[in-house]
Amino acid sequence: MGAPAVTTASTTVARFVACHSVLHLDARHVLAQKAILDPHIMHRLVMSGFNGWITPGEPDPRAQMGILHAWTLDLRNNRLVLIVQSRVQSDWSFIPRAALTDGITTLPIDMAVRTGETYTFRIVVNPTRQRGAREHDHAPRKRLSDSTPGHVRQWFADRLQADGEERVGPLGVRRIGAHGVTDSIAVRMLPKLSLTAKHQGARIGRAELKGELTVTDPETFVEALANGVGRARSYGAGLLLVRSPDSS
Repeated sequence: MGAPAVTTASTTVARFVACHSVLHLDARHVLAQKAILDPHIMHRLVMSGFNGWITPGEPDPRAQMGILHAWTLDLRNNRLVLIVQSRVQSDWSFIPRAALTDGITTLPIDMAVRTGETYTFRIVVNPTRQRGAREHDHAPRKRLSDSTPGHVRQWFADRLQADGEERVGPLGVRRIGAHGVTDSIAVRMLPKLSLTAKHQGARIGRAELKGELTVTDPETFVEALANGVGRARSYGAGLLLVRSPDSS
């Protein structure tokens, strides 16, 4: 959740306030196993921590509550680490103790973001591009997941924002209010996730990016932190996790 930017004589400051929940789950427990195997179940698990905040039937509950999540699976140690970001308080009391390998940590986030500050970052993205777009008819456009590190790096580069650039790029791509050296960003392709139910057969391409970002537009950067980057945000993509290099 971001507040309006405040302009001072020397810099622009924007504030990012949110909450992170960190859950360490036993990957052998049926609760975790089902979530790992089905992105819809993972989404329902995350959303179950926020019952009661939104009236049933209201549109876009995830976006209203600012809920984003990311997860990593440590197969060697049978541990699923789930990070959930929100702008409202969570309640994880429904998770059985047997499903946890450690206590649940709740971390309040309150950051003052300034122009020129540098952060290390990690993000899992769903890097997609459209094929078959036509200007003069209504032919359906097929959305494809980029499948090479080079394509993913270019996808992310299109969202970087050098000092003085507009918040929306020439192709309508929303930028993130920060710039970085594209070649120094590490890219790791992750396994695709298969969807079930009405989207049966569809697959979500994923890639993890790590590197450094320097803030050029604090208000836009806070929007990216609060709202996520790219598509498939309901399925564990888009959460931009940052840390100051000076922090412990």
